[in-house]
Amino acid sequence: MSQIANNPIADGPASSGRLRLAIVLSHPTQYYSPWFRWLRAHTALDLRVFYLWQFGIEPTRDPEFQTTFRWDIDLLDGYPYEFVTNVASEPGTHHFHGLQNPLLTRRLAAFRPQTILLFGYAYSSHLRLIAWARLQRIPLIFRGDSHFLGRAAPPWKTRLLLRALYAQFAAFAYVGRANRDYFSALGVPARKLFFAPHAVDHSRFDPAQPGTQAAAAALRLQLGLAPETRVVLFAGKLLPAKQPRELLEAFFSLPPGDRALVFVGEGPEKPALLQRAAQAVPGRVLFLPFANQTEMPSR
Repeated sequence: MSQIANNPIADGPASSGRLRLAIVLSHPTQYYSPWFRWLRAHTALDLRVFYLWQFGIEPTRDPEFQTTFRWDIDLLDGYPYEFVTNVASEPGTHHFHGLQNPLLTRRLAAFRPQTILLFGYAYSSHLRLIAWARLQRIPLIFRGDSHFLGRAAPPWKTRLLLRALYAQFAAFAYVGRANRDYFSALGVPARKLFFAPHAVDHSRFDPAQPGTQAAAAALRLQLGLAPETRVVLFAGKLLPAKQPRELLEAFFSLPPGDRALVFVGEGPEKPALLQRAAQAVPGRVLFLPFANQTEMPSR
């Protein structure tokens, strides 16, 4: 059965006279929870978020971070949500069958949405949802950040399938120019494209906050970096697709100067990065482990 845990906002019926928006995505993230809180607080939408996996809410191993963790900030406060039970034998977003939520359409039908905002398409539950929404004549909005940068266009058969898939959506919330060009190349008309860039919660990452400044100064001291040293920061999964090796080589190509490169995170590229960084001037390329959300502002 679906779960509505510690969320009294989600327990009541949908309010009449307000546009009911269902938001469906794989799991709570630090990027979107502030957005959902803002929508709840500043719009007339009657929204509910349907999560398909409890990643990050309960301790979970991320195969890309190569770390078991749970986020250390509240990603569920301030907006209505529910978790729809995922029956996948291997839950996750790394394969098509990692999101198996047979009760999703039943839970959506109970909410009676007038519009559905869907994040992604490449999972079993997503495709079943798209088919169900079309049968119910419920408009779909798509959110994704795919692009063709640094990669060849997919084969014509794949392009035809994507064109057919994207034709099912009434609107697209694109994150930037490359993402817009991707949708346009796959037949999405300009009238369906709406700019909705990625954002962060500025209140948490504001560099002017005294607490943030003090934590950053303490971290510089810990790393042996002077206040005037320029720091190039990489924070994320150390994966080939994120090109940390290319960043390291670019850093090595710079003329001598008072600067440092700091990698924050874990991933399969780390051993090769450590080996290559050993050739640098001591203290100029530094590595920090995976950092949870409360640690990130100081990074």
